Amino acid sequence: MKQQGSLFGKVAVLMGGRSAEREVSLMSGGGVLQALRSRGVDAHAFDPAERPMDDLRREGFARCFIALHGRYGEDGTVQGALELLGIPYTGAGVMASSMAIDKVMTKRVWLAEGLPTPRYALLHRGSTERERVRAVPDELGLPLIVKPVREGSSLGVTKVAGYSEMQQAVEQAGRLDADILCEQFIEGDEVTVPVLGTGEGARALPVIHIVAPEGNYDYQNKYFTDVTDYRVPCDLPADEEAAIQALAVRAYRVIGCRGWGRLDIMIDRSTRAPYLLEINTSPGMTGHSLVPMAARAAGMSYEDLCLNLLAGATLDYPQPAAVEAAA
Repeated sequence: MKQQGSLFGKVAVLMGGRSAEREVSLMSGGGVLQALRSRGVDAHAFDPAERPMDDLRREGFARCFIALHGRYGEDGTVQGALELLGIPYTGAGVMASSMAIDKVMTKRVWLAEGLPTPRYALLHRGSTERERVRAVPDELGLPLIVKPVREGSSLGVTKVAGYSEMQQAVEQAGRLDADILCEQFIEGDEVTVPVLGTGEGARALPVIHIVAPEGNYDYQNKYFTDVTDYRVPCDLPADEEAAIQALAVRAYRVIGCRGWGRLDIMIDRSTRAPYLLEINTSPGMTGHSLVPMAARAAGMSYEDLCLNLLAGATLDYPQPAAVEAAA
């Protein structure tokens, strides 16, 4: 394995960044860095918030493992910079990244393709008159979910149980994003499905059933506590799990993802119908993260997962040298 690691050349693990998820990204990147080095990869930490991206080319990096989360890392901006530099990178390309970070745009694409996602209303910071905000529960019912359109890790997410809670929830989400998503709440089972690969080669890893305290799978419970129950292999019927995996792979392909991703899905308790919530194109790789957890359930170690993802690093528009290196 160590000999295989040497084939990748000098590798930058992009971590940190400028998003609200910087702390989580540093944890993800630290894990990836250690894993790649353990397999003989010449891997180095690189924080785009502290160094110019041009240093990647000047210092001879051959590939990048993107362990950035949120804006300026998962939204197509870093991907675009790497395209201009001609340095292959892990995960989704420019268009898929910029689309997937936007929960409303993702919903629009899924709905256009006939894929199920909860009903929603879009509000904008600065034009959230009290009458408009109070009308949203009439459209979507209560409870409902309010969250920023372009944040991850459950940052700025509020479950609203009554009309009186709407204004505060909208203001909280609006502090993180100019666009605010109000979404129908689906009562039922919360699951997540990691997907590896590209195009017809994409495949789903085992489904993880997430059981959080009082259903509150927030930032703290995601990364800093051990009170959430992650059931993998999951406790769903085999045919239901297979159907959810097939839905996840289809939703992943529709967005145009490659390399890897993770789809969050709610299953309606009464009808057992699944609803797509969002897709993460640079999922967490911390000790609490879900993609490594599902990979382990499928017999793949954390180190092998990192090596697999690095091997798939590519460009939207491969340059001759990159094509030759990939071959």
